[in-house]
This record gives sequence, structure tokens and C-alpha cells, in this order.
Amino acid sequence: MSRTIAVIGGDARYLELIRQLQLMSDTTIILVGFDKLEQGFTGLKQVEFNELELNTLDSIILPITGTDLEGNVDTVFSDQKIKLTKEWFHTLEKSTKVFTGITNDYLVEATKAARISLVPLLDRDDVAIYNSIPTAEGAIMMAIEHTDYTIHSSRVIVTGFGRVGQTVANRFAALGAKVSVSANNIKELARITEMGLTAIPIDKLHEHTDKCDILINTVPALVVNEKAIQHLPPNAIIIDLASKPGGTDFDYAKKRGIQAILTGSLPSIVAPKTAGKILADVIKQILLDEGSLS
Repeated sequence: MSRTIAVIGGDARYLELIRQLQLMSDTTIILVGFDKLEQGFTGLKQVEFNELELNTLDSIILPITGTDLEGNVDTVFSDQKIKLTKEWFHTLEKSTKVFTGITNDYLVEATKAARISLVPLLDRDDVAIYNSIPTAEGAIMMAIEHTDYTIHSSRVIVTGFGRVGQTVANRFAALGAKVSVSANNIKELARITEMGLTAIPIDKLHEHTDKCDILINTVPALVVNEKAIQHLPPNAIIIDLASKPGGTDFDYAKKRGIQAILTGSLPSIVAPKTAGKILADVIKQILLDEGSLS
């Protein structure tokens, strides 16, 4: 079954994503928002946004950031101004599938009103678990870069034991760090203990930060608060892996002279090729599964 995919905008991760999609048989890929890219893609069609033939598209891949709340698309490799209006979604075929990294109220409402399928990739467990690997490696890189002591024998506290927290705790423990994990779920605390790590209830975090060299937050809520920060040793560092605005009281950390870093998307920074392949593999699997059912 032949298919046509339009990739609209994207960052460095999307260069590998596009390469991977090129390997799919019977697939036409159209690029929008890559006109300033120094390296080209042999055999692929690049068009202006208003030149897209919407009735021919089976799938649309938006950037990781999707759109803003007005439908504007961020184009790293182009100066084009691309805006996906709600009317634009209505002009798509109802069978069109729209992939995005993250979503927001605008995208959800626009696709729902147009009865278009929306797939937020970063909400999927498989993508989040795969992405936790470069995220953990990025956290290790940050820890090495911003401290003057080894990770081995360092006292590390990881807040959160979700998909990222588990991988981060494993990787730091493998490097010889003395790892504690703070969580608020009884099952998670039991699993942390079973893994040979020290379990800390989240409401008791402040009682343990006086013995912490590296505090790594993965929770997208304010858990590294003033109480937790005030007990940290002066040479400690906070690495916040949560999405903006993070889960750290950055103002109080600054007042205390504690270095606190909100990392942003580490997969795109430390391993864009791997991150792009992860996204491509999941998209290809979804499309192949869909094709096998049709």
C-alpha cells in the first residue's frame, strides 16, 4: 500500500527520522520547512507550505513541540511562517493521521473538530522508555561537566521513579554512585528497595538532602522545594530533567548558591540521531500496523 507523508518542521532529530522513513517501501515523503538545511535529501520533494496537496496526504508529522496555542509551527531549518489554522485541519482527508511530539489544547481541539487522528508520540510509554536512555546519559554528562568529583561514590538522590527516573537511577548506580530514590507510591518504594537502592518517601525528601551531592529531579511538579534545598551541601548540584518549568525552586536555589540546571530535552542535545530513530521506529510501526489492519 502506497502512502504519502508530509514532514512539517522539526529539529536535528528529524534529520534522522526522515532518513529512516525513506527506507519504507511505497512511501512518498514531502518536506516543508527544511529549505535552509545545508544537507539535502536525495529523492525527496521539498515544497512551500501553501503548495501542499492536502487531499493526497496520509500522514503529517509535526515537530516535537507541535504547535503553539495559535497553531504556529516552529521551523528550525526555515524562515517560513507556518500556521495550522483550524480551517486547515478541516481540509485534510478524515483518514489523515497527524503525529506530534507533544500536544496542547489547540491541537487537540483542532484535530477533534476536524475528526482527524492525533498521535502525541511523547505520551507513549514505548517512546518515553526509549528516550529515557539518552536522557540518563545526558544527565551523566551534565553531572561530569558541572562537578569536580567523580560520580563513583557520589551520593545521588533521584526524585521520581517513572520511566525516566528508573533508567537514571540504574545508570548512576552502575557507575558506582550511592543512589537513593524518592517517590510517593508504596509499590515504587518497595521496588526501589528491592533493587538495592535507598527508598525515600517524597514527603521526607528534605530529611535526606543534607547527605546529597547530586540531586536529579524527574517529576514535573515542585518537589525540590525550599525545604529540600535548604539542607543541601554547598557543593551539591541539582539537575532537573522535568519538562518546563521543572520541579525545582530555582529562585531559592540561586539564593542559596546551589547550582540548579533545567536541562531541556536531553535526547535532542546529546543524541539527536538516536532520538530521531526512536521516533521513526514508532511511527513506522504504527503505520505498518495500520496498514495490516486495512
